[in-house]
Amino acid sequence: MKSEKKQLTKEQEQMARFAKALGHPIRIAILQMLAGEKCCYHGDMSEVLPIAKSTLSQHLNELKDAGLIQGTITLPTVKYCINPENWALAKKMFRDFFTEIENIDQKC
Repeated sequence: MKSEKKQLTKEQEQMARFAKALGHPIRIAILQMLAGEKCCYHGDMSEVLPIAKSTLSQHLNELKDAGLIQGTITLPTVKYCINPENWALAKKMFRDFFTEIENIDQKC
């Protein structure tokens, strides 16, 4: 009898998307910087972080595409904030995942 391959769940795909976005130290630094702000960040992050503006833009886009940050463009400034809804979702997903893995009785 042939067994069917399981499909990935939407939750697995979403969690992988969050993990990919968190998978670079500059993006972690960006999130920490935004978390330290009481409101959206208006300045030029490339003046604070050790990267070029073009590279910073790529990292911001990765975080934004994953839904971890949100931004509005009002030239000449761009405002970025942590997306609270998706941040809460990511925290819950990872907490549940690590708890589930922790509770597995491994006998390797």
